[in-house]
Amino acid sequence: MSVSYFFIFKDVNAEWRWRFVAKNGKTISTSSESYHNLKDCEHSVGLMKEESKSSPVIGDDSYKSNRP
Repeated sequence: MSVSYFFIFKDVNAEWRWRFVAKNGKTISTSSESYHNLKDCEHSVGLMKEESKSSPVIGDDSYKSNRP
């Protein structure tokens, strides 16, 4: 696939989860929790899409010391 996307699936415990897949097909993020209801999982994806647009990048002291 030539676009990045969120993939929603049921895990081994029959709970809903999501993963974010990059354009190259590699998974770069996964939900840290599972959801009993599909609507809750979809809501989590919506939050990721909405909030990530304006989220700053921050890090620990090692990250800060390696920035120009």
